[in-house]
Formats: sequence, structure tokens, C-alpha cells
Amino acid sequence: MDLSERKVKILHAIIRNYLETGEPVGSRTISKYTDLNLSSATIRNEVADLEELGLVVSPHTSAGRIPTDLGYRLYVDSLMKDREDELDEREKKLEEKEDLLIQKVDKVETLLKNMAKMLATNTNYTTLVSAPTYQKNKIKFIQLSPVDSTKLLCVIVSEGNIIKNRIINLEEELDNEKVLNLNVLLNTSLAGLTLEEINLSILNKINQQTSEHIQIVDQVMKAIIETLSDDEDLKIYTSGTMNIFKYPELADSSKAGELINVLEEKEGLEELIKDDESDIKVYIGNETPVESMKDCSVVTAHYEIADGVKGVIGIIGPKRMDYEKVMKTLKNVKTQLSDTYNNENGRSGKDGESDY
Repeated sequence: MDLSERKVKILHAIIRNYLETGEPVGSRTISKYTDLNLSSATIRNEVADLEELGLVVSPHTSAGRIPTDLGYRLYVDSLMKDREDELDEREKKLEEKEDLLIQKVDKVETLLKNMAKMLATNTNYTTLVSAPTYQKNKIKFIQLSPVDSTKLLCVIVSEGNIIKNRIINLEEELDNEKVLNLNVLLNTSLAGLTLEEINLSILNKINQQTSEHIQIVDQVMKAIIETLSDDEDLKIYTSGTMNIFKYPELADSSKAGELINVLEEKEGLEELIKDDESDIKVYIGNETPVESMKDCSVVTAHYEIADGVKGVIGIIGPKRMDYEKVMKTLKNVKTQLSDTYNNENGRSGKDGESDY
């Protein structure tokens, strides 16, 4: 049924007011209930049209109107359409957020790969750069939002702004008040905790307060475990492996082959990444934790591109490497890497210039 916007607003005002009071709704009440700023006479004319269309009816001799079944149907269909539009918009925003996150990850990977290549070219040594990992794996926020009567969208945000979404299927419909109470309980109980800190006592307390929704809490906990547990392999980007052959002391075929294999397969390189977070750390010969690098020197520096989001840059060369140049280069690179990541314009350093 094709109704003007004015008629729709008046019909909705009649229905909402009748749902609240159970009394027939008069034109004066409608004039106060809408933002149309219409006179009572104009409203009476519009109501008469609605009555002629079979959307409202006047009970007995009352001057007020109440909705008919057809009027209710139009009202409910309108609500459902608004809800669908709202869900479509929410899904669109979620998709846009996910796209932005994916783009950001892609940009970081590209940036780190280019960084490794640039360092190898400018130092004539072999380089490695680890992808950032999230050191502060604490729950930041939990949000449950109804998708429809049978589903909840569970959004888990951890420090480092890592976001995981999970759809929770409901065994029974939850009203908005129950969803709100669950949000308050989960955030009050779990926000700020690491996975290790979420003990049995905390879970028992949550289950006691929401025993009828244990299934939902169980699915939320599974989402939390997925968010805080980093099951993905650590990514390490290397470049300049052939620079090894520029130095006679490293060019021995067996030694060089073993070192290149380690760099290409990334085996054992985690030992260089997992060490303490010194600003600059230098391993000389046997100090190096990787067996195939015992004839090398390795200089590493930790970088940080956001609070708790960190990685390592490393330069591998002969023991006679230019330590002063390498350490200065790493200090500049870690600063410019952070600036580049956080700068909306993507400029490196203050002036976009480099000292290496």
C-alpha cells in the first residue's frame, strides 16, 4: 500500500500510542505525538483517509481511532524493513572494517618486506625482519549484539586492537535487557585479563550469575581463546642471503649452504626473536643462539608500531661487519618504521629522508 510519509507517521503515532495506553487515539494526542507540526483539522482529514483505507477504525462512538489488523501489518512490515536495513548497514560496516584491517595487514607485510630488501642493499649484509606480534594479549572489550532472534554477534577486542567476530546461535530468544546484562557481566568479569588469568573461580562466578545462558558464555569463551591464542606461525622476512658469498670467511660451500638453508626455511630464527627486548643487541660468533651463525655476527633491534605490537629487525654479517654503521642504521630504521606505520600520509621519518 502506497502511503505518503505524513500518513505513515500518523499511522505509526496512532499504533504506538494505542500500544502504550490501550485507549482510542484522538487527533489532539497525535499532534503532540509527532513532529509534523500539523493542525488538528489536518490530522483529522488524514486519519479519515486512513480509516477509509481500512488501516484504523473508530470503536463505538468514540472520536479516537485504533489500528486494524491491516494497520498492524503495515506497521510490523515497516519495523522489519527498518531492522533489515539496520542489519545490512551493520554488516556493511563490519565488512568495511574487515577490509580495512586486511588492507592494513597487507600494507605492513609489504612495508616489512621492502624494509628487509632495502637494508640488505644498503648494508651488503643479510637481513631479517619479523612480522609484529601482540605482546599484551589481554581482553579489552566484549560486545554481544543481536543479529536476529536466533543469533548473536560476539565481538572480542584484545589489546593491540585485535578483533575477532563470532556468530553465536541461540537456543532461545534473548530480549535486549538480557543481552545488556550479559555484556555488563562479561566485561566486568573478564576485561583486562589475560587468558592465563581467567581461572575456574571466575568462570564459576559467571556461570552462577547466568546459569540459564551457559551455552552462550561457553561460545564467548571459545571466541576469547581464539582471540588471545596466537596459533599462527611467526612470519619472518629475509633478504640478501646471497650477500654471504661476498665475504670469504662465510663463503665456504658447506657453511654457506647451511646458513642459506636456515634463512630460507626460517628454522631456528625464532631464537633471535624471542630474546630480551634490548634496544640494540649484538651477538658475536658463539654468542649467537643459531648454530649455523656461529661464524657470523648478528645485530638485532626491537621495533614497536603500536602499544604492545612489536617485532625484530636483524642484520647478519661477518664478525668484521661495520658495527657502528649497522647499529646506527637499525636505530634509524626502527624509528622510521614506527613513523611510517602511524603516519597517515605514509612518510618515513620527519622529512621522508634516510641516513642509510
